Amino acid sequence: MRENRSRGKSEPEFELLDTGLFDDDRYFDVFVEYAKNDPEDILMRVRVANRGPEAAPIVVAPQLWFRNTWSWGRWPEKPTLRRTAPDRVALEHPVLGAFVLHCDHPDSLAFCDNDTNHHRLYGTERPSGYFKDGLNDHLVHSTQDAINPAGEGTKVGAIWRRTLPAHGEVEFRLRLSRETLRAPFGAFNELFARQQREADAFYATIHPPQLSVEERRVQRQAFAGMIWSKQFYYLDVPQWLQGDPAQPAPPRARLHGRNHEWQHLNNADIISMPDKWEYPWYAAWDLAFHTVPLALIDPDFAKAQLLLLTREWYMHPNGQLPAYEWAFGDVNPPVHAWAAWRVFEIDREQRGGQGDLEFLERLLHKLLLNFTWWVNRKDAHGLNLFQGGFLGLDNIGVFDRSAKLPVNGHIEQADGTAWVAMFALNLLRISLELAQHRPVYEDIASKLFEHFLYIAGAMKNVGGHGLDLWDDQDGFFYDALHFDRESPAQCESIPLKIRSLVGLLPLFAVETLGPELLERVPSFRERMDWFLKNRPELASLISRWQTPGAGNTHLLSLLRGHRMKLLLRRMLDESEFLSDYGVRALSRFHRDHPYQLHVGGTTHTVSYQPGESDSGLFGGNSNWRGPVWMPVNYLLVESLRKFHVYYGDEFKVECPTGSGTFLTLAQVADELSTRLSRLFLPQADGRRPSLGHHVKLRDDPHFRDHLLYFEYFHGDDGRGVGASHQTGWTGLVASLLAERGGKSS
Repeated sequence: MRENRSRGKSEPEFELLDTGLFDDDRYFDVFVEYAKNDPEDILMRVRVANRGPEAAPIVVAPQLWFRNTWSWGRWPEKPTLRRTAPDRVALEHPVLGAFVLHCDHPDSLAFCDNDTNHHRLYGTERPSGYFKDGLNDHLVHSTQDAINPAGEGTKVGAIWRRTLPAHGEVEFRLRLSRETLRAPFGAFNELFARQQREADAFYATIHPPQLSVEERRVQRQAFAGMIWSKQFYYLDVPQWLQGDPAQPAPPRARLHGRNHEWQHLNNADIISMPDKWEYPWYAAWDLAFHTVPLALIDPDFAKAQLLLLTREWYMHPNGQLPAYEWAFGDVNPPVHAWAAWRVFEIDREQRGGQGDLEFLERLLHKLLLNFTWWVNRKDAHGLNLFQGGFLGLDNIGVFDRSAKLPVNGHIEQADGTAWVAMFALNLLRISLELAQHRPVYEDIASKLFEHFLYIAGAMKNVGGHGLDLWDDQDGFFYDALHFDRESPAQCESIPLKIRSLVGLLPLFAVETLGPELLERVPSFRERMDWFLKNRPELASLISRWQTPGAGNTHLLSLLRGHRMKLLLRRMLDESEFLSDYGVRALSRFHRDHPYQLHVGGTTHTVSYQPGESDSGLFGGNSNWRGPVWMPVNYLLVESLRKFHVYYGDEFKVECPTGSGTFLTLAQVADELSTRLSRLFLPQADGRRPSLGHHVKLRDDPHFRDHLLYFEYFHGDDGRGVGASHQTGWTGLVASLLAERGGKSS
C-alpha cells in the first residue's frame, strides 16, 4: 500500500506479484468447486495445494451464513443454524425452509451471529453476543469466547487444521441438501466426476471444431466468468430513501439526493454483474453486452435479462432505462435493441424455426418508449442532434460531458447522435421481422425509417443551423461545442477536434435489408419509396439506397462509401487507432499532439494515455483516452461485417493503412477479431499479452493458464487494466471466437 501510494497516476499499479511474494513458491493454491446433484443438493469441494518446498500448516474454514434481514425492523423473525452432530448443521429459515449442511470430518464447527460488532466499529458500550467477526477472532487470535459454545447462531464455519507436505494437496468436502443424508460423501467423487463429464460434453457442442486448444480455453473460461458473475441484486428505492425502522434514520438530504426520482424502482432479481468483486451492481449497457455471449450457452437467461430492465419496476415511467445504482438517471448508450436483435438471432439459429417472436414483440413495445424518451429528453433544440452526457465513455471528452460546462452552451455529441441512429435502425430491423408475421408493425417500421433519415440529415447539416459534425478536411466526425444564444439564428458552434472513438461511432449505425425481406413487407416498401421520392434531400444522404449491393441487398447507413473509407483510413492506421490488440479509444496521434481548448479562462487538455488515466474526470477510475475496450471493438467488428454484406468482395481498403495490403471489409473484421483474441492467447514467447510481462504468469504452469478478463487493455502492449475480473463485457471474446469458428451468425 505504501508503494502504491507513492506512485503517480502514470505508473502501473504495484501488484502482489511485484513484491516477490511468490518467487520461491511459498504459497497455497486454493480451488473451490461446486456441483449440483439437483437444484437443492449442492456439492462443494475445496482443494488446497502447497506449492512450496517445505511442509506448511493451513486452516481452512468454509463459512455459511444467513443474510441479516432481522435487524432492519421489517421482518424480525430470525433464522437459525444449529449443530446436530459434529459434522452436521441444521438450517431453518422462515421463508426458505429447512436445509442441512454436511461437512466431511471437520475438526470443529464454530458458530456466531451475522450481526455487526458495534463496539469494535463505533466504540459503543460492549454488548453481549457473538458477532460476525467472531470467527476471525477465534481463528486468528484464538479468542474462545468469540464463538457460541451452544453450537448455534446465524453464521457457521467448518474448520479443518492441516499441515501439508511440500508440494502436497488435500481436499475438503461439504454438501448442502434439503434433508439429512445417510452417506453424504459416499458417492461424492462420482457425482463430481459425472457433472464434470456433462460440462465437458456441453462445451464440446459450443466450441466450434476449428478452434485450437488455447482458443477453447479462452472461450470456456470466458463463459465460466459470465456464469459466475450472476448475482442476486436487491434494492428498494423507497425503503432506501426512508431508512429501516430499527436502524438510525438516514440524513434528510437523502430524500432529495441521488435516485430520489426513481421511487418506482424495486429490484430483487438474479442479474449479470459487470464484476462481482469491483462492480457488484448492474449497469444497463454492460448488461446488454453480457447477453450476447450468454445467449450462446443460456439463451433463455439472456432474453430474461433484456426483458427485466424494461419491466415496470426497472424502467422509469418516462421511458428511461436505469443506468446503475450510483445514479440511475445517468445516460448509458442505447444498445438494448441491438442486443435484443443479436440474442434473437443466436436463439433462432440454435433452435430453428421463426424464432422467439413474443420476446421481440415484448421488448419492442418497451424500447419504443425508451426511444421516445431519447427524442424528447436528449435533443435539446429539436434538430435530431442528441446529447446524453458521458454516455459510458467516462473521460473521453475534453470536459466531463455529464457536468455543467464552463460556458453557456451544450455539446452536440457525434456519438450521442450516432447511438440514436443505431437505435433507430435496430428497432427498424426488429419491426420488420415482426411485420412479416403481423403486418401492423409495418407502420412502426416506416416511422423508424423516416426518423433515421432525419438523424442522418442532421449530421449533414440539413436545415442550415450551422451544426455539422463531419469535418471534410480531416475526414472525421467531431463533437461540437454549441454556444446557446437567445435566437436560433445566432447559432454558433466550434468543433472539438479530438480524434477519439466518438468519431468512429457513426460506423455503428448500419443495417442491410435483402430483397426477400422487402417483398414480405409491401406497405413498408410503398411508404419508403414515396418518402425517398418526395424527400430527395434526405434520400441522397443514405448510402446508395437505390443501388443494390451484393445479392441485391440495400444499405442503410450514416456513411457513404467515401466517408467510410476516410474513417477506416484513420481507424486502421497503426500510428493512430489500430493497435496489435484492437482499436484504441483515442488516436495515438494525441501522444505527440495533445488537444487543447482554451475556454472559460481555463486550458482543457486531452492527450493519449494508453494505460492508466491521469484525469480525474468521472472519478478517474477508468480510461477512454487510449486503451482498447472490448465492447466497442465488438460493435466495430459487427458493423464491418454488415457493410461487407452490401459492398461484397470487390470493395477493399488498405489494412493496416500504409501497408500496401488491401482487404475486403469482412477480412478487416476478421483481422480486428484476431487482434482482440490475441490479448488472451499465448504468443511466440509464451506470454499472454493481457497478463502483462510477469515471467511467472508466462512460465509457471500454476499461473499461466488461469486467465483474467480485464475491464480494458493497454493501447500499446495489451496489458490488462482496471477491474481484473470484468468478464462481463470482456466476455465478448467468447462471441468473437464463436463467430470465427462459424457459430453465431
